[in-house]
Formats: sequence, structure tokens, C-alpha cells
Amino acid sequence: QVQLVESGGGLVQAGGSLRLSCAASGRIFSINAMGWYRQAPGQQRELVARITSGGDTNYADSVKGRFSISRDNAKNTWYLQMNSLKPEDTAVYYCNADTTYYSGVFSRSRDEYWGQGTQVTVSS
Repeated sequence: QVQLVESGGGLVQAGGSLRLSCAASGRIFSINAMGWYRQAPGQQRELVARITSGGDTNYADSVKGRFSISRDNAKNTWYLQMNSLKPEDTAVYYCNADTTYYSGVFSRSRDEYWGQGTQVTVSS
């Protein structure tokens, strides 16, 4: 019903910056919250940053002051600006959306969707 497409990962040296983007498409009524998660090898997936439809944000302690999440509601797109990157930020980053979508002519449903993941590698 809803597809998320990520872009912007890559290889960067420590101290550098990257910007991730996630675009949502499909039978979207509204995106209630957008987020970024990451998963390093052998680790559990963890929340990096999240922004609600009202603009409230929260961040993992490890990225506060370095990462910034933003959204463009008109484009159903959100971003993760990552500055002062560290080797420990290396992971696969996934975007996530809590979405209400049109499930029928007169009906809506709500579900959570994930992007395919994009690799971020920070070299020391």
C-alpha cells in the first residue's frame, strides 16, 4: 500500500557529513510519524531519530547535537542530516513511517512501513 525509498548513504571519513532521504509513495492519507533507525552488525535495530506530524522530535542520546531530522510534508519526504560522523555510526540505516492509508474506497487503515535500508560507513 505504501512504499518507502531511501537514498544518500555511502562512505565518509570520521568528522564528515551525510544526508539521508526517504520518500514515501502509495495510497497515503497521512504520515503520522517518520523516523530513522539503524542496525550495526550483531546489534539490534535502534531508533536514531523520529519526528511526528506535529513536528515533535526525539533523538538517541548518541546522536544528539550531531544529527537532525526534518520533513517535507508536501513531498512525503523526510531527511536525516548527519554531521560530525563517527566510526560507531556505521550501520545500515532504515527509514520508518507510521502511516494512515486508503485501504478501500471509503476506508482507511494504519500501519508501519520500512525502507529497504542504506549503508552508512564511517572510516576512522
